[in-house]
Amino acid sequence: MPASQSRKHTSVSMGFVSGMLTGMVRRNKNPATVLAGLDIDLADAASRVPVDRYATLYNRVIAELDDEAFGLFPDSMRPGSFEFLCRGMLGAPTLADAFDRARRFLSIVLPDLAVSVERGGDRAELRIAETAPLTADPDDPARVFAFEWLLRLLHSLSCWLVGRGLALDSVDFPFRRPAHADDYTLVYTERSSFVGGQRLTARFNATLLELPIRRDEAALAHFLEGAPGRISMLYRRDRASVTRVRDLIREALPASLSQDEVASRLHMSPRTLHRRLEEEGASFRSIKEALRRDIALARLTKTRQPIAQVAADLGYADTSAFYRAFTGWTGLSPERYRKQLANSAAQSSAGNP
Repeated sequence: MPASQSRKHTSVSMGFVSGMLTGMVRRNKNPATVLAGLDIDLADAASRVPVDRYATLYNRVIAELDDEAFGLFPDSMRPGSFEFLCRGMLGAPTLADAFDRARRFLSIVLPDLAVSVERGGDRAELRIAETAPLTADPDDPARVFAFEWLLRLLHSLSCWLVGRGLALDSVDFPFRRPAHADDYTLVYTERSSFVGGQRLTARFNATLLELPIRRDEAALAHFLEGAPGRISMLYRRDRASVTRVRDLIREALPASLSQDEVASRLHMSPRTLHRRLEEEGASFRSIKEALRRDIALARLTKTRQPIAQVAADLGYADTSAFYRAFTGWTGLSPERYRKQLANSAAQSSAGNP
C-alpha cells in the first residue's frame, strides 16, 4: 500500500488528542488557536483523528507553548531539544549506546522523568520513572499522556535509528486503563497492562540493543522536516501489516472475513500473517474487534441508524452477539450509550443557550 494511502486510513483516538492539550488548558490557553482548520471536535470523544492532522496539532501545541513537552511539566523542554536528542543518539555505535545517550540528555532537559534501560539475560527493559509524582491523581490525563508521549518518542526514534520496527513484548503502564487503551495495540503493543505505581516498564528482546545505528546526517536532515510531530506518524503497528488487514476487513463488511481468507488475499500463508501481526504487537482478532468497535461508536454517535442495522453492517450474525460485544467495549448497552450521548448533548445545550 502506498504511504500516502496508509496515512489516509491511519488515525488516532481522541484520548491522545485531549491528553496532548491538557498542558495548554492548565496554562489558561484556548485550544481553539491550535485546532483551527483541523476539523477536530473535542466534544466527540468517539471520533478519530487522521494521523497527519495529529502530527500538525503536535507541532502547533509545541509552537504555541514554546515547549516540546506540551506544558506537562514545571519546566519547559525548549524547542530544539528533540533535534539535539536525535543528533546525540545518531552518533552512537549501537542502540544500547544510543539509549544511554538519550538517558543522559533527557536527565538535563526533562528532569521530572528518569529514563533507563536494564538488561537481564535475553530480555531488556526500557524504564520511565517519575522522579517525583507528576500529579496528585495518578490517572490525571496530563500524567497519562506524559508517559504515553515519552514512550512513543523513544520507541519510534529507536526504530528510525536502526532502520526497522522494534517489537515491544509487553508494557506496564503506571495508571489505570484509560478509555482509549484499545489503541495501545496499534501504537505500542497488544500486551499492555495497567499496574499503577510510579514507573513505566517496556520489555523487549535484549538482542535488539546490539543493533547498529544505520542513519546518517543526510537522513537526519530529511527526518527533521516536520519534526517533532512527524514522530507520531512513524512505526505505528497500523502502518504495515495491521493497516492492510484492517482495510481488507473494512472493505469486506458486512461479510466477516476469517484470518485464512485475509491471508489468501494478501498472498501469504495464515502462519506468515500471524507471525507478521505478532511482530507488530497485534493479532487478527484484536484488529477485527477494534475496527468493529470504532465503526459502531461512530454510527451510534453520528447517525440514527437502527441498532439491528449497525449489527448487520458489521457482520454480526445476530443482534444479541453485537450487544454482548458492545457491552464489553463500553460497559453499556447500545441503547444506553445513545441515551447518555443524547442527555450530554441536551445538558450542553441548556448550559450554552
